[in-house]
Amino acid sequence: MTTRFDALRGHWAKIAGTTIAEAFAQPGRAEAFSSRHGAMLFDFSKTNIDAQALDLLVKLAEDTGVAAKREAMFSGAKINETEGRAVLHTALRNLEASVIVDGQDVMPEVRATLARCEGFARDVRAGRFTGQGGRITDVVNIGIGGSDLGPAMACLALAPFADGPRCHFVSNVDGAHIADTLKGLNPETTLVIVASKTFTTIETMTNADSAKRWMAEKVSDPAAQFAAVSTAADKTAAYGIDPARVFGFEDWVGGRYSMWGPIGLSLMIAIGPEAFSEFLRGGADMDTHFRTAPFRQNLPVLLALVGLWHNQVQGHATRAVLPYDQRLSRLPAYLQQLEMESNGKRVSMDGVDLPYESGPVVWGEPGTNGQHAFYQLIHQGTRIVPCEFLVAREGHEPDLRHQHLLLVANCLAQSEALMRGRSLEEARAIMAKKGLTGAELERQARHRVFPGNRPSTTLAYPKLTPFVLGQIIALYEHRVFVEGVILGINSYDQWGVELGKELALALQPILEGRADASGKDGSTQQLVAYLRG
Repeated sequence: MTTRFDALRGHWAKIAGTTIAEAFAQPGRAEAFSSRHGAMLFDFSKTNIDAQALDLLVKLAEDTGVAAKREAMFSGAKINETEGRAVLHTALRNLEASVIVDGQDVMPEVRATLARCEGFARDVRAGRFTGQGGRITDVVNIGIGGSDLGPAMACLALAPFADGPRCHFVSNVDGAHIADTLKGLNPETTLVIVASKTFTTIETMTNADSAKRWMAEKVSDPAAQFAAVSTAADKTAAYGIDPARVFGFEDWVGGRYSMWGPIGLSLMIAIGPEAFSEFLRGGADMDTHFRTAPFRQNLPVLLALVGLWHNQVQGHATRAVLPYDQRLSRLPAYLQQLEMESNGKRVSMDGVDLPYESGPVVWGEPGTNGQHAFYQLIHQGTRIVPCEFLVAREGHEPDLRHQHLLLVANCLAQSEALMRGRSLEEARAIMAKKGLTGAELERQARHRVFPGNRPSTTLAYPKLTPFVLGQIIALYEHRVFVEGVILGINSYDQWGVELGKELALALQPILEGRADASGKDGSTQQLVAYLRG
């Protein structure tokens, strides 16, 4: 069966014998295989992509209609075809232009909701909104998936800008998570934000009920210290939450793309509306770049094309996201959801099985921690793992400049080592200097060989600010979009999460002893019997 990747695979077969290091014999390679936007630099020169491969990749983006689909998304067309919805998270950060959905401009409501969030955040930060015990000292955001990963990641990333109440995040239905988070907090000065669009998400509502019981032990009216990010006004009212503290968003904002709106309320309270506005401005800036830059200079398009080259063309099943920025330590987990929930599909838009692999497995940890954990496999394992490094030119701790330079040196060294490797001859010379000879020299040398020719990209930025974080998140959002269009899939539904939820609802009464397990398979029956005790 022919596929849209055949020409690229044919080209790769022709150039596979040329290593990345050998490709640098051509002058100007770094400049030719990198692109800048503002102060941001994306370098993909340490990959096996050559000029013809780049030509073929760009042509693939053109032939699959990326440009037309991009404009359809920004204009409010219902590109989420399986759910009949527009995909307009970009509207939450582009607050100037009109966006028409079903004949109506959605921007007045977006602006009004943002203004309400800003007003509430200012009231909390200034002490005008208080708990029973006075000024709010802590905010507990209860959500899961997109209602948790985004704001939790961003609050950590922007810690140098956090001058409001301390923010905490609870997602796991495991009681340990809510118990450990609430331990040490004062119920009388704690605000709880329940983030669930439907206000029915079982994990979120179970944790919310636990938090409400905890607060009720000390607070006469616990619902007075609750806010909600939800569109289910009837359910939030029944929960006792004042409508003034309920912030909704439309169905054209997917959960994993929702941090730009009310789901980012905890972040807004932590860093303030002004800094949050800078975060939105960074996202909008990347939107403009994505819409206007030619594909060959377009950072989201290039990031996507490199990912497709590594996965669908070269056959590498995973990619490692490696931020050399401690405050981005939750970015790999955030991108796991963003990319794997979006592009982890098996059928095309018309319901036909894909004739090629869909999205890769995304994983990672911050450097330099990862170097002392899994980099062994990346450097010397039998599988090639394309790596995506992120690094800032400048840190937030000027008195620790020497440590930041050491961090950057490690980042650059890892990408160089992955590319260059170490030959057997070089390893033999090292062992000979240690005094080894004969068979023992040969044996020890072979353990010290690094194959090299392992691809990586590096995204470098000046400093991790709200604006730059906005750029980075929007960059990856659009990368997912481009990959999805080229793969011919719907990146904006997530039916894969539904079946497990349905089965869990059926299993709960069985575990509680209120239902019979006889209809379950033998393994499940055995496990139920064991876990019931």
